[in-house]
Amino acid sequence: MSLQSPKEIDGVLLVDKPMGLTSHDVVYRLRRKLQMKKIGHAGTLDPMATGVLVMLIGKATRISQYLMSVDKRYEGEATLGVITDSQDAEGEIMETRPVPELTETQVRTAMKTFLGDQYQTPPMHSAIKVDGVKLYQLARKGEVVEREPRFIRVTAFDLLSFTLPKLAFDLHCTKGTYVRTVAHDLGQKLGCGAHLSALRRTASGQFRIAQCLPLDEIEKLSIPEIEKRLIPTYEAAPRVAQ
Repeated sequence: MSLQSPKEIDGVLLVDKPMGLTSHDVVYRLRRKLQMKKIGHAGTLDPMATGVLVMLIGKATRISQYLMSVDKRYEGEATLGVITDSQDAEGEIMETRPVPELTETQVRTAMKTFLGDQYQTPPMHSAIKVDGVKLYQLARKGEVVEREPRFIRVTAFDLLSFTLPKLAFDLHCTKGTYVRTVAHDLGQKLGCGAHLSALRRTASGQFRIAQCLPLDEIEKLSIPEIEKRLIPTYEAAPRVAQ
């Protein structure tokens, strides 16, 4: 059976990704709903993460590179004292450490050191390829290889709430930033280790979470109703469209 929509549909669809799905799972479900194959996304979210997932429908896939290059904003939670192999809650616990009686001032001071331009070493549990093999495939075999640090910029890293052993934060960063690595590295600076225990993308470039609709609600809409929610390609990336 050919996946062809009876009518060509184009544009950007903003989805609030649920926890537990990969970004490709969302692509698959939208392909099934819209009965068309030409669907992609602009910026992967890990399965445990929720929030803004920019879906590219039809000819909008041609602006993928432009939309992937924009800054992202997240609200996350780090749990201190527990280090995992993946740097997030989905990994295996590698080590637990006592959490000192930290003050908000101490935490904020440590967070300020992450601001600005820097190089970040990607985690082993990532899809980056080394010699054609994805890092997470090597990690599953217990292998650790040297990873090339990547340039990132952190524009804002603010403490939202703090109740030991958990702290909630707001992070504004460039594309390619591993938020779980930021959480892990913050734990190292605080002397007790940490892992990312929750993550929600609240913005991707100009798009905000308030504009997004949960995936299950989108699947309940008719095709014409979904079309009404599509942002025209020229509005999503006017410089590319012109």
